[in-house]
This record gives sequence, structure tokens and C-alpha cells, in this order.
Amino acid sequence: MDTPATGLTFRDATDADVDALVALVESAYRGDSSRAGWTTEADILDGQRTDPQGVLEVIKGPESRLLTVEQDGRIVACCQLEHRGDHAYFGMFAVSPAHQGSGLGKIVMAEAERQVRETWGATEMRMTVISVREDLIAWYERRGYRRTGKTQPFPYGDERFGIPLRPDLRFELLVKPLV
Repeated sequence: MDTPATGLTFRDATDADVDALVALVESAYRGDSSRAGWTTEADILDGQRTDPQGVLEVIKGPESRLLTVEQDGRIVACCQLEHRGDHAYFGMFAVSPAHQGSGLGKIVMAEAERQVRETWGATEMRMTVISVREDLIAWYERRGYRRTGKTQPFPYGDERFGIPLRPDLRFELLVKPLV
């Protein structure tokens, strides 16, 4: 779908997008390149944020999609959408550091919410966020998400999710009604 006002194209990712999507997610969250944007996790996690296998699993999953956003033929954002009955899960959200702060993230979230409501009939969007990411959680709260206080442990020792640089990491569930 083209959005003429912003010049954005929204589409489902394909196998051919895997390397570009891994690079996008890594650039938004890890290493020095991520410091150009405000979503960096470089101070709390080292190592990888995702890998080709993880991205491919989302693309190929029977109840999931990787919504990919292009501008001028380049992938500039993405997010995972997973159908879970009456609700949808929102994850692997990444906006190129060069585009952060431009309003692109708000546009992508609104489109993701619209799509899961219309395609799957989802009445709620859920996500998990590392609880120490107060700035990121506040950004989601300004978009209608609320903290639930429900947490799950960070997978310490599983380097597929990164190498923690502090001992107090956990995921908190955020929810938003989509009615």
C-alpha cells in the first residue's frame, strides 16, 4: 500500500528482505550506529538484537507477518505482527536511526494497529518492552499503550537476544485496546 502523503510503501517482508531487515534492526538498537537514534539499547545490551534465522521465522510463521516500510526503494522501518486470537502481538519494531524523530514511528504504529484490527479483528495490541527503557515506554504510553505491571525475565544466557550489560533486565507487558 502506498501512502502518497509520506511517500511510504507498506508491504509484507519476503525472504529476499532478510539481510536488509537484520541490518535495519541492528542499526536501530545495537552498536555505535544505533546511537544516532534514540532507540539504542547499546548501554544495556551488547551482541545481536536479531539474526537472519529469527527474521525468517517471523516471515514464515503461519500467524505472523513482518510489516516492512519502504521509502524511495529503501527499507526504513519494520515491525512484527502476530495473530494471537483476540489480540495481536507487536514486536521487532525498528526505524532507521536516520528517520527517528521524524514521526515515521507513529505512522508505522498506526498502520500496524489498523491492519491487525481490519485483517484479524484484533481488539487489543500487546507488546513487551525491556522495563528499564523508560523513554521508550513513555513514547508508547503517549500512543495509548499502558503498563500492566506484568513482567517476564530477560533470557540471560541466550545470546540470540543480546548480551546483558546489567543484571536487572526484564520484559514488561504493555497493552492498548484497538476499538
